[in-house]
Amino acid sequence: MKLMSREDLYIYREQLLAQRDPDSKTIWVCGGTGCRANGSLKVLAALRAEVQAQGLAGRVKLELKTSGCHGYCERGPIVIIAPRNVFYQRVRPEDAAAIIEETVFRDRLVRHLLYHDPATKTAIPNVAGIPFYRRQVRIALRNNGRIDPESCADYIAAGGYAGLARALFELTPAGVIEEIKRSGLRGRGGGGFPTGRKWEICRMAAGQVRYVIANGDEGDPGAFMDRSIMEGDPHSVIEGLAIGAYAVGATQGFIYVRAEYPLAVKHLERALEEARALGLLGENILASGFSFDLKISRGGGAFVCGESTALMASLEGRPGEPRAKYIHTTEKGLYNQPTVLNNVETWANVPEIIKRGWEWYTSLGTEQSRGTKVFSLVGKVKNTGLVEVPMGTTLREIIYDIGGGIKGGRQVKAVQTGGPSGGCIPAELLHLPVDFEQLAAAGSMMGSGGLIVMDERNCMVDLARYFLQFLADESCGKCLPCREGIPQLLRLLTDLALGRGQRGDLELVESLACGLQETALCALGKTAANPVLSTLRYFRAEYEEHLNGFCRAGVCRGLIDYYIDPVL
Repeated sequence: MKLMSREDLYIYREQLLAQRDPDSKTIWVCGGTGCRANGSLKVLAALRAEVQAQGLAGRVKLELKTSGCHGYCERGPIVIIAPRNVFYQRVRPEDAAAIIEETVFRDRLVRHLLYHDPATKTAIPNVAGIPFYRRQVRIALRNNGRIDPESCADYIAAGGYAGLARALFELTPAGVIEEIKRSGLRGRGGGGFPTGRKWEICRMAAGQVRYVIANGDEGDPGAFMDRSIMEGDPHSVIEGLAIGAYAVGATQGFIYVRAEYPLAVKHLERALEEARALGLLGENILASGFSFDLKISRGGGAFVCGESTALMASLEGRPGEPRAKYIHTTEKGLYNQPTVLNNVETWANVPEIIKRGWEWYTSLGTEQSRGTKVFSLVGKVKNTGLVEVPMGTTLREIIYDIGGGIKGGRQVKAVQTGGPSGGCIPAELLHLPVDFEQLAAAGSMMGSGGLIVMDERNCMVDLARYFLQFLADESCGKCLPCREGIPQLLRLLTDLALGRGQRGDLELVESLACGLQETALCALGKTAANPVLSTLRYFRAEYEEHLNGFCRAGVCRGLIDYYIDPVL
């Protein structure tokens, strides 16, 4: 079937909704990478086998479906039973019989699989009552856990491609750009540049051909926001790219995905096939006169290819090395043509903004940072996983109200935001609202959304050394400051960790770090000093203790002496 008009799209959606029986139950088994690693596909197989074994096929209106990541990775594998949205956690294949017998057939709860409030020990039976979900506002993650990522029909039934239809039939390209500008959407990949302004510059640039690109080369340690969107809701990225292409005048786009994300690639490829078959990609989309198509390109795993010019060089088949940006990629980017590159999360926001209007989007967030942001909440926090909250939510709210606090009743020491390019924010600043300006003022950055929580057992010198080691390994080595500066910084911090630090080293570290910020060619080198400078700013005492041969966290083995007390 091919949708030949906007009306066809709406009729198809109504048909899909009409086919859905309100009395039917749906068992959603999380099919995200994290839950799969914990055996969720075995749970799915066990549930299917149990339906057959109990002879329920045809007797109970039931569907068994996989979804994308639900976000609450700490509790996986997750099973949700609609329409009541019963939430079962840490499900094992041996639980399948009880789920089918009790919840599906008898409409009763399996108590030991429910989430229990840690404070009151009260069982919470559905998603809406769980604090981890209750305090979130989901836009980029709106469909994760609610649709089958391999079903375009599910996406359309949930309102998908309505934003593209509105753009094509109600708005001019300039009108789309104006909507995005007024929404205040800023790039979610780290830089925070106004998205609408970027699109406008590209549209106005000289050139006969234009391109749009989704940056899915998510390389920050501990980050999995973009991966989960591509795995769980690939059509949102495709629709966003199509809207952006219409706005800037592009007919070809690319999705650049890490080769380490095979499930994301599989779901994207399936989504592209379905979108083309339905006439939502390709020639004359919905008979609007607009033509656009997409290709997937797999990155080789180089962290530096997350930088825009290095990514475009890789797309062209050249080594992924950055270039100086005295001419912006919006003017001369891929194949030397005007190009818009945004990250996956940014593109996933676009369809909802166009569908619901810029006024709705500006009702969320802060004056300078509108909308929501997805974070991968990891580290020493109790509830790890994906969190989407309005901009301006404080770090304390994220860590304690959603994350449940620190494991083992310990105290939070610092929060690393922005990945290897970000900085460490101390516990006394947990009141800070999370937005682009506040984090930058504190010496950190939003980055792509990594948020690592640390307690008193973390050594800040060792943390800075770890990120420097990562960046030294990932640097392309094209410019001297990055090629030589990062290894020298790493050597100084390694000496501190091994007890070989000398007086004057801290001043040398600061000087090198500031020089790296000022002279490196691309963002990898310019931001490499952030973990060092932020930990020096807030935890200088720990650096000085290392100079004196002491690591308060007991992490740096070079500063620990083991001996046997003959008396004890």
